[in-house]
Amino acid sequence: MSFLERQGLPADVIQTAPDEDVEKVVVPAHEEKPPAATLPAIDPELERRVVRKLDWHVPTLLGFFYLLAFLDRSNIGNAKIAGMEEDLGLDGKSYAWLLTIFYISYTLFEFQALMWKVVKPHQWAAFVVFSWGLMATCQAAVSNWQGMMALRFLMGVFEAGFGPGVPYLLSFFYRRHELGLRCGLFLSAAPLANTFAGALAYGITSGHAALANWRLLFLVEGLPVCAAAVLAWFYVPDSPLDAKFLTDEEKDVARARALQQSGETNRTGKIQWKELAMTLLDVKAWLTALMYFSCNVSFSSLPVFLPTILKEMGFTAINAQGLTAPPFFASFLATIATTWVADRIQQRGLMIAALSLVGGVGYILCATCTSVGVRYFGVFLAACGVFPSIANILPWVLNNQGSDTRRGGSIVLLNLIGQCGPFLGTNIFPDEQAPRYVKGMAICAAFMFFTTFLALCLRVLLVWENRRLDKKYGPRIDEDPTKCVDGPVGGDGGVWLLPYKVDLPAVLFLLLLLLLLLLLFIIPLTNLHHNNPKRTSTYCPSFGSHGYSLAGRIIPQGSRFIFGVGSF
Repeated sequence: MSFLERQGLPADVIQTAPDEDVEKVVVPAHEEKPPAATLPAIDPELERRVVRKLDWHVPTLLGFFYLLAFLDRSNIGNAKIAGMEEDLGLDGKSYAWLLTIFYISYTLFEFQALMWKVVKPHQWAAFVVFSWGLMATCQAAVSNWQGMMALRFLMGVFEAGFGPGVPYLLSFFYRRHELGLRCGLFLSAAPLANTFAGALAYGITSGHAALANWRLLFLVEGLPVCAAAVLAWFYVPDSPLDAKFLTDEEKDVARARALQQSGETNRTGKIQWKELAMTLLDVKAWLTALMYFSCNVSFSSLPVFLPTILKEMGFTAINAQGLTAPPFFASFLATIATTWVADRIQQRGLMIAALSLVGGVGYILCATCTSVGVRYFGVFLAACGVFPSIANILPWVLNNQGSDTRRGGSIVLLNLIGQCGPFLGTNIFPDEQAPRYVKGMAICAAFMFFTTFLALCLRVLLVWENRRLDKKYGPRIDEDPTKCVDGPVGGDGGVWLLPYKVDLPAVLFLLLLLLLLLLLFIIPLTNLHHNNPKRTSTYCPSFGSHGYSLAGRIIPQGSRFIFGVGSF
């Protein structure tokens, strides 16, 4: 007898919340079950076509806006070493306050994540994109520290209305087992922005007599954001049913998917305040919020301090700008790859634990090694651990809540707690700790290891809870315990703990990715000799003369340093 028949439900009734996440707790049917709807079966090929169209139009467009947001948020690190520090008379503490004030407003206004549900998304997106773009552009005109503080505060207010709520918005368009990759596509814009930030800053700050380099940097990266608000108004869909790029037949499929996911076709509207309050009693929401806090200590500090860290390794300011690009591009690839693999194997907790462990090891290398090559390799590991961890945490918290209101509440809680991390992260690299910043690196490493611990704790909790529900309500899947299918239980759906199954394509993809990341690390180092009095490096054979065509576009070919390992 099937689970539907045991519950007294017809087998052809499409219930809510199809899910394949083995680490997601199941909400029993008596707790929460939106009205069922009898719908025709969905053509798999047609559904794949709908998902492809959504992918091209929703996470990619929102990711583009997030790329612009991250450029505006983190380009202050590039501006610092391009002359802003001298022109505004900044010291280490005043610069740290410019970073901190952004996150104060960003945290205080996290509740705006719920605006995606109560305001039409295209209107809300256009408003916040234009507003933070205007604040970012005005930074080019400031003449003192106080003016920059005011603009950074306002920029944090408006950016808080965008990035934190986008994963919540994506949950209106995708099933739970599809959400990880789409969050990855969106959040991968952060490391991609930092990839271009180094190259763009190199081009902008290479010398302009008419305007200070750092002012031109703010202008070039701020004005396009204001123009992008027009794209948000006309091209951000309010829901799959309002998407202009879908045909009527495809909208019918989108309607059926929405019913399966939440029991309703229109996901925007009112907030259920009682359910919002229940989120505060959910230990899963608190654990993921603590994970997010821990990751954000490193996530917030790496982009804004990396140019300075590389400069303190002995590179010139121009070279330091360029050397930030390869680690961030590697983390961009890792973010997309790991979220895709986590969706395939449905092991988000183990993925987060592994990634945060990698990030922690990277920070340990930066803190304990004196070899420039090893420390730069540590930067690669840190970037490839921090950014993908964030991208995998967000879909995990969304997957573990039963309704749209609870998902929104969990995102708000996640960000309220998690965005306190930057208060610490932006203050642990004081100038007096240069050139190695051992204390800051050690703190980041400790928090990444703490993320590993929390991810494993939450996974154990979910395994225990699923087994408890299994005993209470019976096995979830009778026919094939190794196969995962769309399920009928409650608003939170979910499946029971399933035996782990190796996904060969995912494993091969990871191996190819590791090879590519290794090449991304080696190419910039092979022919960059750095004659640098601060460098402590031991002997290592030369890698030859190849690689100029790839590295030279970012890093001037006249600068070169020997890749050394073994000096600790």
